Amino acid sequence: MATRLNPYLSFDGDARQAMEFYKKVFGGTLLLNTYGEFGQESTPLADKIMHSMLETPSGFTLMGADGAPEEEYKPGNNFSVALTGDDDAELRGYWEKLSVGGSVSVPLEKQMWGDVFGMCTDRFGIQWMVNITQAQS
Repeated sequence: MATRLNPYLSFDGDARQAMEFYKKVFGGTLLLNTYGEFGQESTPLADKIMHSMLETPSGFTLMGADGAPEEEYKPGNNFSVALTGDDDAELRGYWEKLSVGGSVSVPLEKQMWGDVFGMCTDRFGIQWMVNITQAQS
């Protein structure tokens, strides 16, 4: 899998509606995963979107999720840039360079969905997400 770079949008509880709207606009295939599907079935987030991905016939990829209640929602600043792929060395190299002089909000480490994932803000204030896809066993 080649490394992919795409926008990752954050929503204030309406990610499902937004991503379904973007599917109507751009067409394509929409994947929706809820927090409940990943072990938070007895929380208020259970039906909210933990991760979504729209892949369009034109080759666009758009990802998004509902933010957790403790995360401050800031319209106009509610996006990150996502780097996704299976080349561990390449993606770790990007991570190391992007996080120098910035701040790490989620360390680059294995997550509950099985991939290695991290979030940082670079020294220019841009938020980045790095997801290293792990081989399915």
